[in-house]
Amino acid sequence: MKTAQQWFDEYAISHQNETNQLVHYICVPVIFFSVIGLLMSIPTAFLESTFGLYNPLVENWAAVIGVLISFFYLNLGFWYFIEMLFVILLCIIGNFWLGNNMNLLYASITIFVIGWIGQFWGHKIEGKKPSFAKDLQFLLIGPLWVFQKLGNKKK
Repeated sequence: MKTAQQWFDEYAISHQNETNQLVHYICVPVIFFSVIGLLMSIPTAFLESTFGLYNPLVENWAAVIGVLISFFYLNLGFWYFIEMLFVILLCIIGNFWLGNNMNLLYASITIFVIGWIGQFWGHKIEGKKPSFAKDLQFLLIGPLWVFQKLGNKKK
């Protein structure tokens, strides 16, 4: 398995243009948030009957998938795991709130489509294909790369 730095270096190749980077700083978290919302929109009867917790913040498909993808981040490093677990939890809480105020499925689909339109526009400006066209694992690297870049910005 590649190291986190190897993934970041390869991802950065198609993310050199400042406008494309700015688009990614906005759209990647938005898409990640919407995917959590889409997963939370899946009916939870199976999870409720399996786990019997009846807690919508824990018993939802986003939490289940979030735990599974967390192992990918754990393989990259403990602090990447902690960072992305925190992001996943924030997205679950945010989507829980959103779902209490509007139809979560429709909101998530709308956010998802708008986010991807932005992403493809950014890559059109960049003149390079999105990294995930080469390897779908970049769909998990993208959010981590963005949060690392945003966290390392000097004020």
